Amino acid sequence: MAQINKSSEYFNTVLYTGNTTVRSITGVGFQPDLVVIKDRDTVIAHYYFDVVRGVYNKIHSNLTNAETSDSNTLTSFDSDGFSLGVDGAVNGSGKNVVAWNWLAGGTGVSNTDGSITSTVSASTTSGFSIVSYTSDGNSGATVGHGLGVAPSVVIVKRRSSAEDWGVGHQSLGWTNFLRLNTTGASSASTGLWNDTAPSSTVVTLGNSGISNVGSGTTMIMYCFAPKKGFSAMGQYTGNGSSDGTFVYTGFKPAMIIIKRTDAVKSWIIIDNARDTYNPQTKMLFPNASDVEYDGTSAQPVDKLSNGFKIRNADANYNASGGTYIYMAFAENPLVGTNNVPATAR
Repeated sequence: MAQINKSSEYFNTVLYTGNTTVRSITGVGFQPDLVVIKDRDTVIAHYYFDVVRGVYNKIHSNLTNAETSDSNTLTSFDSDGFSLGVDGAVNGSGKNVVAWNWLAGGTGVSNTDGSITSTVSASTTSGFSIVSYTSDGNSGATVGHGLGVAPSVVIVKRRSSAEDWGVGHQSLGWTNFLRLNTTGASSASTGLWNDTAPSSTVVTLGNSGISNVGSGTTMIMYCFAPKKGFSAMGQYTGNGSSDGTFVYTGFKPAMIIIKRTDAVKSWIIIDNARDTYNPQTKMLFPNASDVEYDGTSAQPVDKLSNGFKIRNADANYNASGGTYIYMAFAENPLVGTNNVPATAR
């Protein structure tokens, strides 16, 4: 199995200042297949673009809206980043913007592993795939994901009409799900995943409006499988203390996504581009259009050479007895030729 020696060749965060002119954003280090853009200074949506749906086509993690097209937003996926038009949401004059970038498998290919034929862009090395399919409304329908191993996180969104985002996570079990666009706690429903864990080839669907409504509705799905030294997905229990829970990932995280599952709390994103030193205080919220929050007084998280440690009792990430899921992607892997732990800053 291929090992990742340089995490930034598969996931990377870049920052830029908008200028409302046609331009290219470089420094990603690869040609991204999924780009998520957020203006940090403005109350405005998160913008999702991927190579399978194609340039111009945007969806928003904080909204239920259907996919729309705008030729002034992301205009191409480039060898070292992406190009933008003049739209102020992704390139507003003087605005501080963050873009999170993932490598999948380039242009999507047909996948017939499931009962529904899908179009898949997959990296089996990094455990990430982008899956497009058309719903059939049948409980027990399956969709091929192209990873060769079972994904631990599956995120799905209806493209052609309005609907919530659905999130499945191994720590919830596959009867339960979360909504990426809300603060809600996890809910039980066999409608999303048909009470069936993903396999090494397919994701199983129920007949929920979120994952497999009716017949003929276009859908997009993002699948993530953990890869040693590069990505980790799991669960932790809060202790309500400033000497909070330590979560082992096996690498120094470049990005951490956290969600409390047993109470109404926001999703949280922390990354190493917006915060280059500990504690990590700058947070964005996938379920909200809010500007970036700087919790300097709270000092929520330290990123360490082999994981992360919670440093605050805030209920969003460390209520006593609270249950939390997380996803993390590496800054420095502890495998391959990079087996010397990175120094926490």
